[in-house]
Amino acid sequence: MMSNNTPVYLDNHATTRVDPDVFESMIPWFTDNYGNAGSGTHVMGTAARDAVESARQRVADAVGAAAREIIFTSGATESVNLAIAGAVSRQPSGQCVVPETEHVAVLDVVEQLERQGLSVCRVPVAAKDAETPGALDLNLLDEVVRRGTCLVSVMFANNEIGTVHPISAIADIVHSCGALLHVDCAQAIGNCSIDVTALGADLASFSAHKCHGPKGVGALYVRRQQRIVRIDPQVFGGGQERGLRSGTLNVPGVVGMGRAFELASEQLVVSSKHMAVLRAKLWNLLVDAIPGIHLNGPPFDSGVRLPNNLNVLIPGIDGSTLLAELSRIGVAASAGSACSSEQPRPSHVLLALGLSEDEVRQSIRFGLSRMTTLEEIQLASERLQAAVQSLGAA
Repeated sequence: MMSNNTPVYLDNHATTRVDPDVFESMIPWFTDNYGNAGSGTHVMGTAARDAVESARQRVADAVGAAAREIIFTSGATESVNLAIAGAVSRQPSGQCVVPETEHVAVLDVVEQLERQGLSVCRVPVAAKDAETPGALDLNLLDEVVRRGTCLVSVMFANNEIGTVHPISAIADIVHSCGALLHVDCAQAIGNCSIDVTALGADLASFSAHKCHGPKGVGALYVRRQQRIVRIDPQVFGGGQERGLRSGTLNVPGVVGMGRAFELASEQLVVSSKHMAVLRAKLWNLLVDAIPGIHLNGPPFDSGVRLPNNLNVLIPGIDGSTLLAELSRIGVAASAGSACSSEQPRPSHVLLALGLSEDEVRQSIRFGLSRMTTLEEIQLASERLQAAVQSLGAA
């Protein structure tokens, strides 16, 4: 039984609680087996190296890759930078294509490369009134990609409105033009079935902390089966990770990531259904209690929305003020990407759907996880209703 003072965490798109099993798997690599995985002259070093390789296999198995295709990094942002900058440096004459709703980790790196001379094409997505808001028009994408493209970067699933893109169909378009496809999978692991080989991805970025793993560790998939994808390193000084990512490996983090991905894969079917049921429960409670509340993004029954995502517009209520009040009474939610929340600007994702700036500022996001409970959903609904009533009367 939860008390009235119990905080409810519904910001799982930003980060997740570390699974206790994951935490336990990491502890020995902080305390007893603390050797450097790059030290091959003694037992503690080789033990660390073996632990890294075991984790590499676990990550590979969870995403449909071979172990030699997994490069460990400090997180999805570094993986994205390595993938995009590393690929473009080998084909600087072609254009890079990205949807307007990509994560800022993608948009910022292509903007930086654009300042250095790269041609960048930003593709619009379906508007708020479309059947599937946030979806890509594949005919438009095909037309754009045929204009001398070297790389296309698309997120598997959007972190703000949950839109899931048809990666396999996108890969067919991209490869028909001889370009490479990078997929940002940070939000997909633990929420969607992922097989990077079958999907046709050439490069794919992952993060551990979005699926109940530790912060500060991620991975980049670089295809080496059927066709070999080559990218240039962006960090130098040691030649670790097949020469693509220099620096001492975070062994406890890597071990934790391996276990987190293993658990995410094992529990995917049950957890995704669990989250979808609780998400629908929260939405129904809010619809019954808050007049005019509106869903941002694809319908739940569209089949192309993350099971843990809920983004809502509450007319007449400033989102920042509402989030502050929710925080005060014990509900953690957000207005959009945590990676750019220090910069108070309206969500570029919602603006790309055609929402006005006022509508964007009246929108908030909830992110569930497999650890979210029905009791938490009911408590969050009660607190949100109270917050809206309080602010509406102010």
